[in-house]
Order: sequence, then structure tokens, then C-alpha cells
Amino acid sequence: MDAKTDVEVIARETVFQGYFRVDRYRLRHRTFTGGWTDEIVREVFERGHAVVVLLYDPDRDEVALIEQFRPGALAAGWHPWLIECVAGIIEEGEHPDDVARRETAEETGADATDMIHVGDYLVTAGGSSESCKLYCARVDSSVVSGIHGLAHEGEDIRVLVVSAAEALAMVRDGRISNSMATVAIQWLALEKDHIRKGWRTPAP
Repeated sequence: MDAKTDVEVIARETVFQGYFRVDRYRLRHRTFTGGWTDEIVREVFERGHAVVVLLYDPDRDEVALIEQFRPGALAAGWHPWLIECVAGIIEEGEHPDDVARRETAEETGADATDMIHVGDYLVTAGGSSESCKLYCARVDSSVVSGIHGLAHEGEDIRVLVVSAAEALAMVRDGRISNSMATVAIQWLALEKDHIRKGWRTPAP
């Protein structure tokens, strides 16, 4: 299938514009059997595109995470303070690498030194265009702590440092329940040995 030839966008209109935006699409697309669907109407949540940064200290085998209030979790009936990775929206004209380093400093006070672009993924393609660029950044976890965030953005962010093994246990038992952190920590579990070989400080 090719989006250029196998999707027909009949109309698109913005039906809500606030802190975020909602667009309504009228479209049809080719089916796997070769025909076309009837006209479909769908609303798409436009919240921009984001970076996610997993902060890892290879010398101590520790991960720096953050905890903050999330209204979406509240609306879903979940505990609204979520344990997450550093993340932020990519504004127009910004390079994702720069956003990753800026958000790391704003949300944890840490400097991201070595940084790996792990990959990109869609968060919830059934109803949103949002994509995430996932990074793993090297930090010195011994100096990462405290409360951070930008007051004018209503941020109140607590930093917590745990072992990589504990972070994975938090995913397994549900203490970490958001997709961005889950994807990042499970990636680290698969790739940690390789990352540590490349980043670990040589013994004196």
C-alpha cells in the first residue's frame, strides 16, 4: 500500500484549537482485496511530536527517572502521578537532539553527555499523529536529584534514581505504567551490555 495512491483525503478541518488541536478527516482508502472503503470520518488529536530520553549511568548501572502529575491519567481513573522518562515536545525549527538535551536539563538538572538515537515510534496511531524520537543519554546519576521543571509551564517534577534492574522490575509490576518509559526501559534491558561496553569509564 502507498499513502500517495491508496488513500484519498476528501476533506480535513480543524474542529478544536486550544492547548492541543483536533482535526476531522473525511477519507477512504484501498482495501487489501483491491477495492475501496466507504467514506470514513475520524478525528485526529494533534499534540505535536516528542523526544523521550532514557537517562542511564553505565558506571553505576542506574537509571534516572522522573515523577509528575498527568491529567490524562486522572481522567482515566488511574493514579495521576506517573513515573516516566524525560520527554518534551519538538517545537517548529528545533532539532530533536537539542530538545533532548534541553529537556534533560530542565526536568532533572543533569547534563546529557553521550547520546544515542534509539529509534522512532507512533504513540497511538489510531487517533493521534504524535510520534516519539527515543534517545538514551549518558548521565552521572550520583549528582541527579531534587525537584525540577518550569514553574510557568506548571511543572513540578521529582527526580528518582534506581538501578536498571529495579527500573525493569517497576515495569513488570506496574509501578511504571506509561508506554514511553516502558519502551525505553525494555530496550535498555535488551541492549544494556552493549551500551555499557561502549560507555563505561575505563578503570584508572
